[in-house]
Amino acid sequence: MSATILQEIETRIGQLSPVEKQLLFDRLRQDIRAAKRANLAACLSSMAADPDIQREIREIEEEFADAATDGLENL
Repeated sequence: MSATILQEIETRIGQLSPVEKQLLFDRLRQDIRAAKRANLAACLSSMAADPDIQREIREIEEEFADAATDGLENL
């Protein structure tokens, strides 16, 4: 984004009332959170589809298979 556009945005924000600024801030915060969630979901999906990660998970499951029968889930 160019400096000119940022200056224009800052000028327009300066013209808002405190209530309008708070509303804008809340909307921006929601947009940022939604983008972070979408990015995290995409990363997790990518990881879940990765054959190396799938292999590692299988190895971990095999390694801890004995622990699955120790009865701790009944506590």
